[in-house]
Amino acid sequence: MWQRYIFFYYLCRKIEIMIKKIFYFIIISLLSVFSLNAQDAKGSDFWATFGRIANMPITLQIRIVGGDEATTGTIEFTELGTGISVPFSLSPYEVFTYDLDNDQKNAVYNINMGISDKSIHITTHDNKPVTVYAMNQRPYYADATNVLPITALGREYYQISYSNPDIPADAYAVVATEDNTQIYHDNIPITPTLNAGQVYYYHTPSYNDMTGAHITSDKPVAFFATCMMTLIPAGHLAADNLFQQLAPVHTWGYNFFVPVSHLGVERVRIVASKDNTEVIIIGGEIKSTQGSSMNPGNLQAGEFVELEVLLSDDGCYIQSNNPIGVCTYLTGATYNGTDPPVSDPSQAWLPSIEQTAPNALIAPFIAAVSVIDQHFAIVMAPTGAAPNTEVSIGGGTPALLSGGYGWYDNSDADMSFYHLPLTDANASYYFTNDAGLIVLCYGVGPAESYYYLAGSSMRNLSAAFSANGVPYTEMEDHLFCVNEITFTTNISNIAEVDSMKWYKQKTSGNTPDLDYILITDIVEDPPVEWTRTFRAGNYMIKLEVYHNGELEPLVYEGELCVGAHITIYPTPNDGGMTKPTTGCYKVGTQLPMEAYPY
Repeated sequence: MWQRYIFFYYLCRKIEIMIKKIFYFIIISLLSVFSLNAQDAKGSDFWATFGRIANMPITLQIRIVGGDEATTGTIEFTELGTGISVPFSLSPYEVFTYDLDNDQKNAVYNINMGISDKSIHITTHDNKPVTVYAMNQRPYYADATNVLPITALGREYYQISYSNPDIPADAYAVVATEDNTQIYHDNIPITPTLNAGQVYYYHTPSYNDMTGAHITSDKPVAFFATCMMTLIPAGHLAADNLFQQLAPVHTWGYNFFVPVSHLGVERVRIVASKDNTEVIIIGGEIKSTQGSSMNPGNLQAGEFVELEVLLSDDGCYIQSNNPIGVCTYLTGATYNGTDPPVSDPSQAWLPSIEQTAPNALIAPFIAAVSVIDQHFAIVMAPTGAAPNTEVSIGGGTPALLSGGYGWYDNSDADMSFYHLPLTDANASYYFTNDAGLIVLCYGVGPAESYYYLAGSSMRNLSAAFSANGVPYTEMEDHLFCVNEITFTTNISNIAEVDSMKWYKQKTSGNTPDLDYILITDIVEDPPVEWTRTFRAGNYMIKLEVYHNGELEPLVYEGELCVGAHITIYPTPNDGGMTKPTTGCYKVGTQLPMEAYPY
């Protein structure tokens, strides 16, 4: 009887999802259009560390991919002090590969539980953005991760791992980015506090899978899942380690599309960030594993569901009423049915569809002591725009994707994915699609593999409001070169909203003013939006949210900078006059002399 109930329940929810889908993709499209200043996987300041795998010796590798401008930078090792560092120099789209020497490996490789200085600090000298990846290698044991810049880090994480009941190997590592950082494991403080570059490494003393453990801090930290060894699924060879930097909870979303590698079958874990989380799954089969729930319709914070997703089903669509975290896993060589058998357990963070980005810059890993000999990118994009996706290899001319397995279309998610073989291990691959994309990267060989998120946005999806898709916390650093601004609320973390008040105060020019918009009796779902045309200038935008009968509101405030369009009249050149151009400038900017007519 319960099977019949679940069938009809999900059938009804699928119809509801189809009704809502048009709205969701309007919002997602807006997020993609206005993502130029949003947080993403590129940056200029990174912290990383490595967790223990089966046994030494191993090779630890860092790969840094240059952006569209040349840059220089430094790799530093906290435990070795400021005198030991590795410089790097990158031309546009160039790839820098560095294998750590023995002293450097020992300075970043965590074995013992507790606090240490075993971290890596990677910076560019001129704040030019790069992307960074890290990989551990040992024959038949390997995994890799993207490394997030400090702008994408946060204060709240959940462990998402995959451990087996017969292998006591689950672990994580936290890297502090500021002095006097307090770390908490399930609300229990870790003492003493950590200074910038210090690492807290924890491995379970029992056979428990720690998926769902709640890790928080009072300052931004980098969080790495570092399971020493596991089988996926349990009982199927061969074993391997997991290594993946996880995203903070404020970047978790509501809508997910799960692609599948060319191996044909993947496992997926979904973790709830809030109590009473309802997850709708279309295209995946729920599996029972250690510590997992079989009831996706009512998950409490930290509880998780495991799925099996097949390539033959064109992937899987997941929707939730609260933010969820999702990881996808390659399975063992004896489970996926490949002939000859390839792959091992590997873990990749999967961003929500809300985190698509217009571009992604990646590079496959070079096998030092590994037997991995096949490298692939999985490119995801909205189905209607997917064929427009282009790739530039090594900075070459962009071209439409070709030489892969073609596009797999998922009608439930309105998303598609493509397997592209990465045949040049020394080249960067730059993917672009104005409609937004997410890119995963994986490599496989006999009983070995790696899997990681290669490119996406890392927007703060928990922000109380946004302006033209830019979170209010980032508005001050974003110059809006359009006068019409749409404000969108995002207040899903509040149980009951009674009313909202919006305030606008001009803070630049000779005519400061005070204005507000009052919105009451909020019952709309999805969030409320309002649009206003602004003159050039700087404004403080404040949102007051009255909730749950409380007399005092929650207050969110950010600075809005609307640019002025000014025509530049260049000075005469060789007796002639070049064509005037119009630029967008923040009010108060000192313009060059050629900005004025002569």
